[in-house]
Amino acid sequence: MTGAGRTAGASRFPGFDSAAQAARWDAVTAGVVLARLGMPPDIRFFSPAEEAIATALCDLLLGQSDAARLPVVNEIDARLAEKETDGWHYEDMPEDGTSWRLSLAALDADALSRYDRGFADSSADDQAKLVQAVQDLGSDDWHGLNAGHVWSLWTRYACTAFYAHPEAWNEIGFPGPAYPRGYKNAGVGKREPFEVADRRPADDPVRADGAS
Repeated sequence: MTGAGRTAGASRFPGFDSAAQAARWDAVTAGVVLARLGMPPDIRFFSPAEEAIATALCDLLLGQSDAARLPVVNEIDARLAEKETDGWHYEDMPEDGTSWRLSLAALDADALSRYDRGFADSSADDQAKLVQAVQDLGSDDWHGLNAGHVWSLWTRYACTAFYAHPEAWNEIGFPGPAYPRGYKNAGVGKREPFEVADRRPADDPVRADGAS
């Protein structure tokens, strides 16, 4: 299990700011994206206990810390509160909101059983062991749920919320929506005037030359 590895002050694209391109986006898109830089939505779906478990879980999945945390759980909560799901769910799983509640409760139960404390109060190492155990189960049963489908639920929602945020775009050098601006310098190794070179290209697990 590996996280996105978000680290404050360690940008691979120094000085790059995707929001600086907002004037080149259509007004509706700009409004939606820039709103993500403001106050995160209030928690409406998760209970306080569920919010604490979900925050610890998402921080682990994404490699986030208190010093550099995007409001991933707030965005997941907003989707679930508004029933803005992916429009489908696995046949052997309840709808997404119920699956989130059940899986968070199961994760907490595992922590209490194994470490005599809740998931949110467990150490980072113990949390990692508990989550890794779910991933390792594959499609086997976990508290009456398909473990692989639970893993898919967690990672889909966490990654969608994380990579919808402009600060995450800054970390991967993504300048945001291309409409209506478009691109003129298409091709491997080419950059637009507003793009910034990766200062650590050797760290890329999938290099342009095909090496890995």
